[in-house]
Amino acid sequence: MTALNLKLTLGPILFFWSRDEVFKFYEEAAGWPLDTIYLGEAVCSRRQQLRTSDWITLAHQLADAGKDVVLSCQALLESESDLKRLRKLVENGRVRLEVNDLGAAKLARESGIPFVAGTHMNVYNSSTLALMQRLGAYRWLPPVEMDRSTLAAILATQPELETEVFAWGRLPLAFSARCFTARHYNLKKDDCQFKCLDYPDGLQLATREGAGFLSINGIQTMSDGCHALLPHLAEMDAMGVTAVRVSPQSAHTAEVVAAFSAVIAGTQSANASMESLKGKHAGEAVDGYWCGTAGIINTGDTLHASA
Repeated sequence: MTALNLKLTLGPILFFWSRDEVFKFYEEAAGWPLDTIYLGEAVCSRRQQLRTSDWITLAHQLADAGKDVVLSCQALLESESDLKRLRKLVENGRVRLEVNDLGAAKLARESGIPFVAGTHMNVYNSSTLALMQRLGAYRWLPPVEMDRSTLAAILATQPELETEVFAWGRLPLAFSARCFTARHYNLKKDDCQFKCLDYPDGLQLATREGAGFLSINGIQTMSDGCHALLPHLAEMDAMGVTAVRVSPQSAHTAEVVAAFSAVIAGTQSANASMESLKGKHAGEAVDGYWCGTAGIINTGDTLHASA
């Protein structure tokens, strides 16, 4: 087995967890073999167990501990209060940003802050990627549905930006002004009673036959299956991907990080690592989008797993 030239990152928590759970999670994550930690509220402004000042303080504390930290910005901005929170993130004075909205990219550029162009920036070609670079991006994430052939074609243009791939977790697919979780309980969005707290990995949406279809996460629609690209790390390394992202889940995130780290270090095969993670993720492990087919498919494509 050969070590891979990939960085390992931890994405922001996409679900609604209690304040104590969040702080406990990052206390543990500080000791994991990670190159970058993203944190912040990227989904819903009503999730205020931690306020913007708390996220900034936590980011600075992790940076003081020697971690590379990035503050993630909200993807769907709907009000002046959302913009105020965004401005506070931009003005944090120390930590770089992951932007998921062009307005956030504009503010970051005006403040001279290098940023990560998040997956919701919808960069589908090299021309848009070049625009992100001109705006000040130093790293980008392809849209989660982008297949490996399309990504390889973009990377063949030898962009100077770092490339990070969403490699583990329920896929963040779309946003809506409507809160689906509140709707499920016949509640108004402004009186949602914070029902998302009851679903730390999202609320499953099943077909009439009972098969998992999607997951509801407040205003966000996610995949039911767990996007699992662990078997494809060697392929990513070969095409020029810089980093791979693990998205936090309510349990077993430490084991997932350890499995990715072992494959990257060349101390364990991808097949063995995937085997060790059976039953430690929500929904079925899938990689269809990466392989150019339906996202709900588990292709079993491990062609590059043992390189």
